[in-house]
Amino acid sequence: MGILQNENAIPSASSGGGFYDYQIEQSARFDASASSRLYRTFGTSSDATKMTISWWMKYDIIPAYQQIFSKAGGYGAGNGASITFEDSLGGYSDVMTLYGMAGSSGGSTGANTYPANAFRDISGWTHCHYKMDTSKSGMTGNNAKVVLHINGVNTPFVSTNEPSGNFNNFNTNGDEHSIGNGNGNTQGNIYLAEFIFLDGQYEDYTSFGSFKNGVWTPDSPSGLTFGTNGFHLKFENSGDLGNDSSGNNNDFTANNMGADHQVLDSPTFGS
Repeated sequence: MGILQNENAIPSASSGGGFYDYQIEQSARFDASASSRLYRTFGTSSDATKMTISWWMKYDIIPAYQQIFSKAGGYGAGNGASITFEDSLGGYSDVMTLYGMAGSSGGSTGANTYPANAFRDISGWTHCHYKMDTSKSGMTGNNAKVVLHINGVNTPFVSTNEPSGNFNNFNTNGDEHSIGNGNGNTQGNIYLAEFIFLDGQYEDYTSFGSFKNGVWTPDSPSGLTFGTNGFHLKFENSGDLGNDSSGNNNDFTANNMGADHQVLDSPTFGS
């Protein structure tokens, strides 16, 4: 939900009735005013040519700039790749861009990959899924180097930064990575739920959700291979919001996030 007036919008909390087969029980709130974020220093990647990122999100107001997932300073400092919201980019408004996702033999640390879709409906939850594999060919279709699905719908790019070789600007050894907000000045208010990172995997969007009665709904992520740096953040412990549930113990440290940043609202709340 959240892409224009997406026909696959997630029902509101009042719909209830046990609609969802898999429950996401809570989310985490990240505040611009407090620069709240989760951060962790990564180790050596399982496979530096592949990764998958899946999460649910909800805004109360669309930010001018915000880094949802970033290495080092990311977009703000220009020293790491990031998934970033921008209010204006390439003639498009309110878009999500993959900034600086370069490889050792192709791609630019200063270029963007983004679709034309504008995020304007902030009343409900949106599922986003990237899968990346630099050994693939091209940037279009569901078997491309970089693929984006939003609420189960393949979302083509209008601008591309095509990576080749090993990713060297993200998922890198010894570098701090942040979730929710970056460690620079690109801050926003956002709710995140079921945040999953697979290191060394090119996992399809169907491993994270499915359509039910025409609505995109979350599925259990059981059986996934997380790899060395992989993690699964459920935000289920209000005293330890960065706790990793993947089995890797890749826990994140919370910055300016107390117990009140755990929120009952979620993509399946009320069902």
